[in-house]
Amino acid sequence: MFILINYKSYLIFLFASLAVSIGLQMVLPFPYGLGAALAIFIAFPILLRRRMMNRMRGGFGGSSSSSGGFGSGLFGQNNDSGSKVKYECLICHKVYNARECPRCGSTMKRAMF
Repeated sequence: MFILINYKSYLIFLFASLAVSIGLQMVLPFPYGLGAALAIFIAFPILLRRRMMNRMRGGFGGSSSSSGGFGSGLFGQNNDSGSKVKYECLICHKVYNARECPRCGSTMKRAMF
């Protein structure tokens, strides 16, 4: 989907860098052409990864969250509104936000989103 690498554009990028490096090796003298070709083969994948990470970091149709995660949250839920996860006790069914139930002291709970 959106996280997977688009292999068609990656192959186009790879073959373009190969063509540019071969062209530089034909134009420049031996040690400079080889150095330029190695620099291109190192720099192009780094630039491609940085571009893809900027796309992912930028969010998917929303603004990025303040915690540094994706903009729309997990499964499209936006948790930036200050809502916390609440828990329901499985024994007495009291809703709370602590580690254990304040009514009965049980730690058996169910998360409510």
